[in-house]
Amino acid sequence: MAQAQAHSLKSTPYWWEDSTFPSLPARNVEKTCDVAVVGGGYTGLSAALELARAGKHVQLFDRQALGLAASGRNGGMASGSIRPGRKDLVRRFGQERAQAILLEGKAAREDLWRFIRDENIECDFSLSGAFNGAMTADQADELRRQADFLNRNLGIEAYPVKRADVPKFIGTDLYVGGLVRKDIGGLQPAKLLAAMIDLASSSTAVIHENTAVLGSTSEAGGVRIQTQRGEVFARKLLVCTDGYTDGFDPWLRRRLVPVRSRIIATEPLDREVMDRLMPPRMMYGDLRKLSYYYRPSHDGSRILFGGRDGTTEGDSAAPIAHLQSELARLFPELAGIGLTHSWFGYVAMNRDMIPRMFTRGNTVYATGYCGSGVVWARWLGKKAAFKILGDGDQSRSAFDFDAAPRAVPFFNGKPWFIPIVYSMYARHDRKMLLRRLKG
Repeated sequence: MAQAQAHSLKSTPYWWEDSTFPSLPARNVEKTCDVAVVGGGYTGLSAALELARAGKHVQLFDRQALGLAASGRNGGMASGSIRPGRKDLVRRFGQERAQAILLEGKAAREDLWRFIRDENIECDFSLSGAFNGAMTADQADELRRQADFLNRNLGIEAYPVKRADVPKFIGTDLYVGGLVRKDIGGLQPAKLLAAMIDLASSSTAVIHENTAVLGSTSEAGGVRIQTQRGEVFARKLLVCTDGYTDGFDPWLRRRLVPVRSRIIATEPLDREVMDRLMPPRMMYGDLRKLSYYYRPSHDGSRILFGGRDGTTEGDSAAPIAHLQSELARLFPELAGIGLTHSWFGYVAMNRDMIPRMFTRGNTVYATGYCGSGVVWARWLGKKAAFKILGDGDQSRSAFDFDAAPRAVPFFNGKPWFIPIVYSMYARHDRKMLLRRLKG
């Protein structure tokens, strides 16, 4: 990266250029409430809004200003994807639950579209569709089978893309085929979050920014919560902290691995370049182990390219250079292209690698989105609210498990093993590319 560019590169999300988060007045922490919510992202705000509209006295706490965590800095790709494949889901959870998990993704996406429409939220949403690239013939076969399954079993419009047709969707020689899904869209995530903050703060929910929760203790009839600004007794506690879970809940922290996800934004590109590289302006990804996700900006003027960061502290330039090199592998003509932004946020992985809702005493958890939180976070926040309200029909979810994810061995908050895991994934991808070249 050129020295001049390094000096001008913004470390704040590209989305923040045309989006601001509401400034909320400081309010007194009330000593009692029906529900205390920890975490002010999509999940916590979704839950607080539903609970407040149902007449519950809700207090929401976030340790920093709303908008600074993952909900305000993600890629805005509303996929609702699940990392384990269908066969793996069946092996682990059985045929019935596996099918319910996959069907719920469809319901969750459609529910988000309705929420945006019904609440008149301006967040540059577009049901653009998504293209997933195949780098080998075996992957192309896998995507053909996936398209058939999506159509026949889930009622999702999807179709495979032959090698000759790849340029209609993306201007690269990296892929030998692909899959198009028509049920996935993109949006401006910071605008969605800002609108949800407005909705929640306009309800009866009491929102406390910059008020860390320090711990909680179960008591008869509820939970006593210690915050920076005093104690609160709540009948129910709802924890929605995902990749930003800290020591306030050591039990949960041992079950969620925070992983950095970084995005770079190119400088504005000529329309002819965008027409050549991303003709239909879809959301994009592929089947590599060390996965990357990319999309046009919401105004179609540049490319946002993201992937797992691989670092666990500091803000090294190495992950930026790595993303630049992978962008150039995909689009050689963008080698050396200028960047305007590079930023990261934390996603939460768990040992099941699927989102999860579970209960421990009077505490309900909605968390573990594994990098697909735009859809799942709002959906499970809503489901958790209905669970607390005792609405069995509305709260029913294939992601409501009896037990929490298993604790990660030798892990207590610092993901020391991430560089090792990523090096293994990178080695796998290099071998795959080498086999392809030899073939």
